[in-house]
Amino acid sequence: MEIFGPSFAGNDPARLAMEKLRLALQERHRGAVRSLIFYGSCLRSGDLHDGLVDLYVIVDSYRHAHRSVLAAIGNRLLAPNVYYLQVESGGQTVRCKYAVLSEADLARGVSQGRFESYLWGRLCQHAAIAWAIDEPALATTRAALRQATISFLDNALPLAASKGYIADIWSAGLACSYATELRSEDVDRAASIVQASSGYVVAATNAVAGGLFWAFNSGGEFYSCDIPEAAREAARRDWARRRLLGKPLSVLRLLKALFTFEGGLDYIAWKLERHTGRKVEIPERVRRFPLLFVWGFMWRLRREGFFR
Repeated sequence: MEIFGPSFAGNDPARLAMEKLRLALQERHRGAVRSLIFYGSCLRSGDLHDGLVDLYVIVDSYRHAHRSVLAAIGNRLLAPNVYYLQVESGGQTVRCKYAVLSEADLARGVSQGRFESYLWGRLCQHAAIAWAIDEPALATTRAALRQATISFLDNALPLAASKGYIADIWSAGLACSYATELRSEDVDRAASIVQASSGYVVAATNAVAGGLFWAFNSGGEFYSCDIPEAAREAARRDWARRRLLGKPLSVLRLLKALFTFEGGLDYIAWKLERHTGRKVEIPERVRRFPLLFVWGFMWRLRREGFFR
């Protein structure tokens, strides 16, 4: 059984919807797409017509993938670029939010030496490969998903107890990773995701145990791992620095998405409302002049507790 990036095996309507998205993405990005990584709530539910389909679109190069030189430069300087796409499938609209990453940036973003948790903190979680152009692209993508899990666990293990449940490592690590970004979810979000995918986190952890930096022993859902206190303290400092670095980067990525994501402000409002249950009203001046007024708007939302 393939743990890291199994091929997407949805029902017939889901596979048809994904194929429609693939064709549209290849056309939009000029045939540069190498593989598609499918993750998030639509993968968990198996229903691509409910909510937004979340994809990472892996391309051979940003210059090839973008008609605009500025879009290519922005993608290179602060990856990924985030876009919106919708297609019709089976008489219904399929809506997709996707992030564009080059194969090179994918490999760098999940590497053990990568300090920022933005990519390995996402791709360590359950994902499927919706499509790959050839066997090398498939192998590259699967290797990246496996490496993301190794990088995540190497940074999460010092936060956990010396022995216990594997799920506790993931809950602690994902909570810290989420804390490096602007998030609207409540503090229990990490634990609920781990609980919903408990079988996956155990299988994935055991599959990479031999490749971890720390000496790690596991048996089923239990583990033991002796880490010196000095290393634990260093890890806590690293996560504190990630929080300081990650919040400004989240703001910059969010602002960049306003120019690449159709209806970006409405998407932000929808996402905040979905996770908090509270209505978000976007002032007209923010819609008309986002660069001038979005800063105060975002600060107000943060102050009112829409995200942390």
